Amino acid sequence: MRSPYQELIDEICALLDAPATLEGRDFGLIAFGAHDSEDDRVMDPVRTRSILRRRSTAAVRSWFEGFGITRAREPVRIPPDPSAGVRTGRVCLPVRHGGVVYGYVWLIDDGTFPLDDPRLTEAMEIAGRAGALLAEEARAGSRAGELLRTLLGAPAGEETADAAGELAEALGPAAEGPLALIAVAPWDAAADLPAAPPGALALIALPPGQRAGAGWALAALVRPSAARAVAERLGRRAGLSAPRQEVAELAAAWPEALAAVRAAGADDRLGPLADWASIGPYRLLAALPAQLPTDPAVAPLLSPEHRELAHTAETFLDLAGQATRTAAALGIHRQTLYYRVSRIEHLTGLSLNNGDDRLLLHLALKLARLRSP
Repeated sequence: MRSPYQELIDEICALLDAPATLEGRDFGLIAFGAHDSEDDRVMDPVRTRSILRRRSTAAVRSWFEGFGITRAREPVRIPPDPSAGVRTGRVCLPVRHGGVVYGYVWLIDDGTFPLDDPRLTEAMEIAGRAGALLAEEARAGSRAGELLRTLLGAPAGEETADAAGELAEALGPAAEGPLALIAVAPWDAAADLPAAPPGALALIALPPGQRAGAGWALAALVRPSAARAVAERLGRRAGLSAPRQEVAELAAAWPEALAAVRAAGADDRLGPLADWASIGPYRLLAALPAQLPTDPAVAPLLSPEHRELAHTAETFLDLAGQATRTAAALGIHRQTLYYRVSRIEHLTGLSLNNGDDRLLLHLALKLARLRSP
């Protein structure tokens, strides 16, 4: 199903017979119109980046905002600036509602559109409809965000039960599952809350609370199908909880999202969006108290001078103790691997032929990775 924003941008494209994109006020892509053209300027670097990466660079944003688009109420012509990657001029249609700018419609401009062209007046009316939709989403998102903050941040009890009911009411039909939570961490407590990307039903920042040793985190309420797109728009390492069918179950989903984002930071193979269902042993390890001491047998292996041996041990255990595969993964000879394994055993007092010892060492190494800054 096409979004209402896609329908509106397609309407503008058809009206003007020209390609157009719709971005939020944070310059995140919301919708773009396909256009059949042999003119290479239609896909200049800025438009290509916006479509492929769903955002513009800081230099592009600074250049565009320098022409007063945040205050404009009429179309604005913007010349090219090769130093910022803007090789082709633009016409910007501010997307406003109630005196507030919520986004921008961008048209590639080669002088085709006089700013008094009546088609641009009609396109501004369509942009206004997009502004009304974005304003309604912002109002609903703000209310939903405050209720989500109560639901996730307070101890279980009557207050959270009330918040769950009110949040379900605020979300309306969107409250019908499945729902999931995205965690972005660490999050700077002093940072402004970003505009909620399309697909995010609510967006809030949460303090550490009862999570010992953890800092602030950004929480986004999403449908699982929209999670990856929302995470990409947020542009940061993120973790995704298992889906829930009821709003009241979201409080239990939040620790999962936090565990997943910690796992994404510990293991690059899991990121940039780590799914709780796919983080393996980190599901258990993330629940351990921060003050739990390192196992004394493994502690010597975790010292900086033995970093190579620790990496060898973890790779060996990840590959189920298969010497040939481990040596290939490390780029070393098998005899070198055997020598390192004997050093690991001597240093820790553990036997890598013993299942319990291997389990202890493997978990301790994963836990150390999870705790690394």
